[in-house]
Amino acid sequence: MAEKNEADRQYNMLKEYLTGLESVAVAFSGGVDSAFLLKVAADVLGTDKVIAVTAVSSLFPEREQREAAEFCMQYGIKQIKVNHNEFEIKGFENNPPNRCYLCKRHLFEQIINAAEDHNIKHVADGSNMDDNGDYRPGMMAIKELNIKSPLQYAGLYKKDIRALSRELGLSTWNKPSLACLASRFAYGETISGEKLGMVDKAEQLLSDMSFSQLRVRIHGQENGLTARIEIMPEEFPRLMEEDNRKRINKYFREIGFSYVALDLAGYRMGNMNNAIKV
Repeated sequence: MAEKNEADRQYNMLKEYLTGLESVAVAFSGGVDSAFLLKVAADVLGTDKVIAVTAVSSLFPEREQREAAEFCMQYGIKQIKVNHNEFEIKGFENNPPNRCYLCKRHLFEQIINAAEDHNIKHVADGSNMDDNGDYRPGMMAIKELNIKSPLQYAGLYKKDIRALSRELGLSTWNKPSLACLASRFAYGETISGEKLGMVDKAEQLLSDMSFSQLRVRIHGQENGLTARIEIMPEEFPRLMEEDNRKRINKYFREIGFSYVALDLAGYRMGNMNNAIKV
């Protein structure tokens, strides 16, 4: 009962905060957090005061773009798409430790412009309380540009957002956590369109094979690229079944990887940040 009361309090805080914004453009990827925020904003403010702004970019899988568009159509929310060419950003392809800052700054400047074009007063993102516990240089760009983070204001964690999304009947409530494909690269590893495509295809295969939370990290070597698979440890036995192991290895090699490895620690959010000292 206490947990339910706390969830209700946080939900009411969120709605009150959104009401005060009057109109809002939500940076919408189609993931758990931004979908929940977008739906609540539309419920509170009305669909004439809310728009979803989605980046069209090689950093986001095409399947996620489709699902984001379907979500907006389902709830009658206007979606604006902005073409985000990350390779126009100076230094991006070199993948420095502040890559996320450079990319977020560029993207949210585009979203702000889209909001102004549609007479929307504020821009909001789906950052939640869990985003405070990792190396997140992109959060600095959000603060600099005065982007609102309503889920953080309401003190909501990912587990809370999933629970509330389920109560609202949102299909996204149990969707795996997402992150842009650039997060699969070790800092200093050159990012290219070809490599992003390899990661996307590799993860799509694992998704099609019904592995739940997953990442395919990419590591460069002079003698070939290595794919390091992260899945939940309880799914290790299924991946190592003979037919599955051979299928994955064969396909990964066909799309350009020279080596295929399984990370024995399993899936970990922000794994590529381990080498960063903050």
